[in-house]
Amino acid sequence: PLSQEAYNWLYTQVKADVFLSVISGGTDFAGGFITGNATMPIYAGEMQCRCLGHAVYAFNEQGVAVVDEVGELVCIEPIPSMPLYLWGDTEGKRLHDSYFDMFNAPDHSPDVIPWRHGDWMRITQRGGAIIYGRSDATINRYGIRMGTAELYRAVEAFDQVLDSMVVDLEYLGRESYLPLFVVLREGIQLNEALTQAIKSEIRTKLSARHVPDDVFQVPDIPRTITGKKLELPIKKLLLGAAIEKVANPGAMANPSSLDWFAAFAQNRVVDNS
Repeated sequence: PLSQEAYNWLYTQVKADVFLSVISGGTDFAGGFITGNATMPIYAGEMQCRCLGHAVYAFNEQGVAVVDEVGELVCIEPIPSMPLYLWGDTEGKRLHDSYFDMFNAPDHSPDVIPWRHGDWMRITQRGGAIIYGRSDATINRYGIRMGTAELYRAVEAFDQVLDSMVVDLEYLGRESYLPLFVVLREGIQLNEALTQAIKSEIRTKLSARHVPDDVFQVPDIPRTITGKKLELPIKKLLLGAAIEKVANPGAMANPSSLDWFAAFAQNRVVDNS
């Protein structure tokens, strides 16, 4: 998500009257849910409106649409570009498990099940939308759910840090283990001073619950071809899933980045699971 600070920087440093159109959509339905509108005002940190003809809402855990509360981004009516099935998914199981397995839309017939997109979103009182990051990569620390976008913003504000990833490893019968992985600029090595500085910044900007248990330097962060961090696949890998079951190298921008995490899973995490 584009931060409020980025909006402010653009309007003060680039152009005071540019039309900034910030959108949110998806690859699988080849379109957008939230979009820009040149006839509406722009508010820093907020996408302007939902796309025309798209019944998009934020649902709470009870499957009720909420305003000014963070919820799951859902679309409760079909749109023309939604897929009928995924490639090779002849029974429709992958499509159902990916997008239709969580909610039944309220005030609709029981056979109307909304598309759950996997993003945290808040619809504002003026009809705009704020995206907070992926809900399927949620951190759940001590009963408090939180997204990862705010944490990345704090960590990647360090000049030494080029990229980062955090995953919440919840072991059965144990407290969660939260490792943070960072890519540093060439020639910089992670040391205790930088580790403590990162943890302190997270504690100050977010909360004590966000502070990772450990920080590790890695050569690269696994990403899809479209640039998304593979948080959920890495979480599954570190919890013991086979590498060939969690990620398709052909869909990755940097498949060799998995090697470090596979070795980490074998040497550290799996032994403790």
